[in-house]
Amino acid sequence: MVSAVQADEDAASGSGAWNPWYGPLALAVGFIASIVTGVIIVVIGHSTGASLTSPPPAVLDLATFAEEVGFVLSAIWIASWVARPRPEQFGLRRVRVWWQAVVVVFGAYLTFIVISAIWAALLNTPSSEKKLVTDIGGHAGAIGVLAACLVTCVLAPICEEFLFRGFIFGALRNWRGPWIAAAITGVLFGAVHVGSAPAVDLVPLGLLGVILCLIRQWAGSLYPCIALHALNNSIALGLNESWGWQIPVLFVGALALISLTLVFGLRVARVRFA
Repeated sequence: MVSAVQADEDAASGSGAWNPWYGPLALAVGFIASIVTGVIIVVIGHSTGASLTSPPPAVLDLATFAEEVGFVLSAIWIASWVARPRPEQFGLRRVRVWWQAVVVVFGAYLTFIVISAIWAALLNTPSSEKKLVTDIGGHAGAIGVLAACLVTCVLAPICEEFLFRGFIFGALRNWRGPWIAAAITGVLFGAVHVGSAPAVDLVPLGLLGVILCLIRQWAGSLYPCIALHALNNSIALGLNESWGWQIPVLFVGALALISLTLVFGLRVARVRFA
């Protein structure tokens, strides 16, 4: 069943023309591209003296950057098979009532926290932070921590939401509606974190993926999803670094940088695809 918000969004953007398999294909293409570029970056780093088996944070930063950007480029490329892509197709459009979106984002995150805590308690295993945070620069000095903040709290929320909720969910819901699309997207979102998150966290991450899809469906916009993703990653990084007051500062700073990035990116996109 197509909601009024979805029907309006599809009519305005043309995203209803996407085939359901476009989304998973974009994930596969982006993943393959990230492996290739990651290997190239590690090899180049090795040529400058970096270890192949334990690359330094700077090399991993570049590899993670290439992976995230590759997700966006693969989605745009495959979307262009139907027609010239526009930002609105991926949910980059205004939220009608911002205060409602704020309430929904924080309410959804509290729900996620509670369910994740119950899940960890049932397994009798405390949830642990992503080791990727440390790998890409956490505990590696001011520059390393700054790089981890940019990659984790700014780049990842934009690029992963663009691919998963903007493209994969948008394409899959044309097939069997938003609920099945949200479930599949959540599974894919959890699966893509294999290797960068402890196994116990994969189910909660999948749940977060489903929640983000439902927010996208309700709001008709990707912006609340990006904000919630940034909130989650800011808290995860802050706890990993044993921060206190720095966590809300990190979140606000991340939102500011995300806003600037989106404003610049949308301006370029409208000029490029006008």
